Amino acid sequence: MSSAIALVVGLGNPGPRYADNRHNVGFWFADRLASRHGAVFLRASRFHGVLAQVDRDGKFWLLKPETYMNRSGQSVAALIRYYRYAPEQVLVAHDDLDLPPGTVRLKRGGGHGGHNGLRDTMAALGSREFLRLRIGIGHPGSSDEVVDYVLSRASRDDEAMIDEAIEEAVKVFPKVLDGELQKAMNVLHARKP
Repeated sequence: MSSAIALVVGLGNPGPRYADNRHNVGFWFADRLASRHGAVFLRASRFHGVLAQVDRDGKFWLLKPETYMNRSGQSVAALIRYYRYAPEQVLVAHDDLDLPPGTVRLKRGGGHGGHNGLRDTMAALGSREFLRLRIGIGHPGSSDEVVDYVLSRASRDDEAMIDEAIEEAVKVFPKVLDGELQKAMNVLHARKP
């Protein structure tokens, strides 16, 4: 089975109430990729989300689960089982509290770091071996404030830095598709917010 990326999942919460929240930066990345490639998201009830197909040297899917963050795995698993993709063919874009705004990191595997969307995706897939695009949103400083923090809008300066990081990730994404993960990582990890 090919390990080429067949599915890019942006994690977030559906609806206008959450659209500008830090927790939705995965959706922002998916939206930016769709816009860059002229792809349009359509409701896909079978996969519990909205789905867009991108044609670029073959095809890949963009998925935004509509199951809310804590049930993201239901959507991802439905799609990869239907198309018989391996977890290694999936890239999940998500917010990361451990990285400052403007930072973006690419990695394969690892733990969920307390991120409920990742936790549910790992459980549903029975694997950790998917790629992650970790988009830094910073940390509020206290674990008691995390929920309110991720479900609120970033400051104008932080939002601008997050937006720049997402743009850089979109620019290097062709390297990811071409299997040049180390080259993509070198670019992203050298970035200074």
